[in-house]
Amino acid sequence: MPYAKFDRAQGPRRAMLRSQVVALLTRETIVTTEAKAEAAQRLAERLISLAREDSVHHRRHAKRFVLSDDVVKKLFTDLGPRYREVRGGYTRAVKLGPRRGDGAPMVQLSLR
Repeated sequence: MPYAKFDRAQGPRRAMLRSQVVALLTRETIVTTEAKAEAAQRLAERLISLAREDSVHHRRHAKRFVLSDDVVKKLFTDLGPRYREVRGGYTRAVKLGPRRGDGAPMVQLSLR
């Protein structure tokens, strides 16, 4: 299945998705375009699945992507235990309608 490239090179695309995921994990809700939300949702779900089991190995994998000690700490102390018994679907995307400037479909992405 092809993935969205957002007309960016690999580095800027990864940085944009990283910032979206970090914002989602810290604020627990973000408003973004539908395509960006879909890509960020995939990555956030993977990180939360890692955080369900607290181990040094999983923390190091999360740290490779997130790069922020505070977010990794929140991921493994708050979010991991919250979703320990849940088998998936940690995030929810609610459509908000088109953006006023360019008509891009907007979505509110939040943790359940």
